[in-house]
Order: sequence, then structure tokens, then C-alpha cells
Amino acid sequence: MSTIRLHRILRATPERIYHAFLTPASMAKWLPPNGYTCTVHQMDAKEGGSYRMSFTDIGTGHGHSFGGVYRELKPGAVLRYTGTFDDPNLPGEMQTTVTLTAHDCGTEVNIVQEGVPDVIPAQQCYLGWQQSLVLLGLLVEQ
Repeated sequence: MSTIRLHRILRATPERIYHAFLTPASMAKWLPPNGYTCTVHQMDAKEGGSYRMSFTDIGTGHGHSFGGVYRELKPGAVLRYTGTFDDPNLPGEMQTTVTLTAHDCGTEVNIVQEGVPDVIPAQQCYLGWQQSLVLLGLLVEQ
């Protein structure tokens, strides 16, 4: 299992970024890495609530679906949620923690994703997250 750590400063408020993580249309716009689309099938954005979504490769049409549970939601500050792939070849439960800290120039975004299956190379996971965070910046920055 791998642990992925990411850091960004975005020119947006913590509340705006927080909202982008918990709105289905926003997630579908920024979360899928390059070459993929995202469908959010279900999202109950509250502690103990769950979500389900899928990514589809635009070239092959193949995809993977996953879901999880929101473990901690502190508006404008912290999101912590689990993630489990439906594919048995991608076993285990991941946990993602997003911490948002306001600064004069915007918001510091720290993401830690733990329990990434060994089948997914850490570098590939980093690349996908970096692509997604560029899209998040385009969505939330004004």
C-alpha cells in the first residue's frame, strides 16, 4: 500500500474549495485526471454519508467505479473520507484527508491519501492527482 501526499496553494477561499469537494457537478468537472470523464452516481455529503462515482477512459470506454464514506467534514477546514474500488483487483480501503488552511494569498490545500493499492504505481497516482488539482484550481480560482 502507498501513501500519497500533495500540497497546493489556491487563490480561493477554503469554503469555495470545500464546496468543490462536496458538490457532484463540481467533482465531475475537476476530479477525473486527463483522458477520463467522471459520473457521480450518488453523494450524501455529511458525516457518515456515502458517495459512489466512476471514471471512464474517453479513448477505450473502459472505466472503474468506486465509493466510500465521509468520516469527517468540518466546513472550510477538513474533509476525510474512505474509498474502495469495485474491482477486486484493486483491494483494500483508502482514506483521503484534505486539510484547508486560509492564508492572505488564498488557501493552502494539503491532501494525504493512504492505503492506495499496490497495483496502482505511486507515481501514476501522483500524476493523476496533480492533473486533478490543476482542474480544481481552474474551477475555484477567481
